[in-house]
Amino acid sequence: MKAKGMLLLLPIMVFLTSCSSNDATSGGQVDYEATKKMVVDILKTDDGKKAIQDVMSSDSMKEKLVMDQKVVSDTIQQTLTSDKAKEYWKETFSDPKFAQNVSKNLKSENKKLLKELMNDPEYRGMMIEVFKEPEIQKAMTDALKSKEYRTHLQKVITETVDSPLFKAKIQELLLKAAEEANSKAAGKSSDQGTGK
Repeated sequence: MKAKGMLLLLPIMVFLTSCSSNDATSGGQVDYEATKKMVVDILKTDDGKKAIQDVMSSDSMKEKLVMDQKVVSDTIQQTLTSDKAKEYWKETFSDPKFAQNVSKNLKSENKKLLKELMNDPEYRGMMIEVFKEPEIQKAMTDALKSKEYRTHLQKVITETVDSPLFKAKIQELLLKAAEEANSKAAGKSSDQGTGK
């Protein structure tokens, strides 16, 4: 109640200050800077802050502050699709550091979304239909035959072959194959020696 009283006294105090001001100009105008300073000082006090909180937490004020969803969506759409916005986003995403940060932040969400979509039979069916289209198949074939893709594939294969993990796995497989070949050869020679 005290806070609401303080808020109601605020306009009266402004009025009285304007009436008693010695610095008022001949036109009867209030010294704006002095009034502004006084209002700011009042709002900085604990009572002023509490009064503002009380007003902002009232249901009627909340209703006035809630914006119409259509107005918000239309404004956002106009802002994001304008030529100026397109130029801004193009310039912003051309910065590698910004693009990397956005990519990192969206990676987990995109991964989660893709996993959900891959488990959705309707989405999988749509993807299969898309890949069956002749234009898509031709584009994929052209991409796979391109020099850039072959260079990339060669680089990946070279990196894989040079990887210590890959070398250890190949060595393990070769040793296993050699052991199997030796055991088969030993089995055949023992079968021939016994006359079977």
